[in-house]
Amino acid sequence: MNETLVTVVGNVATEPDYREAANGSSSSRFRLAASVRRWDRSKEEWADAYTSFYTVWAWRALAANVAASLSVGEPVVVQGKLRIREEEREGKRWLSADIDAVSIGHDLSRGTTVFRRVAQPRPLPADPVRMAAAVGAAAEAAAPAVPDREPAATGAEVPPF
Repeated sequence: MNETLVTVVGNVATEPDYREAANGSSSSRFRLAASVRRWDRSKEEWADAYTSFYTVWAWRALAANVAASLSVGEPVVVQGKLRIREEEREGKRWLSADIDAVSIGHDLSRGTTVFRRVAQPRPLPADPVRMAAAVGAAAEAAAPAVPDREPAATGAEVPPF
């Protein structure tokens, strides 16, 4: 309930790392670089001020789609839950900003993309034997009738099936 939701616009900084666990769940992570741009009055042009880096985590179907869709350097919009991690390595304190992604997409203000819907796998029925029999009966009922004898000698050809 009290999670911090953020939307970050930036570029993919590392190749997405896709992994599947032994239990079948999948995850993907990549680094996101978000640069702040400021107007430099003396040069009269836009200039990068500083860059913040985030580790973006995606889970399940989103993880597979990230691995199949994103490459280094592409502009993206990431929405998710912000987590700040604190670690100690070799006696030094490290802070890391992670985003548990809810949604990730290309930034269309900087280019175009093509969307392909991914078919979601359907769960198996509770009783596969009974369902297979029902599907087989329905297929037989819907199948066109096939003649069991040769057509009469009318000179008309029968199209091949």
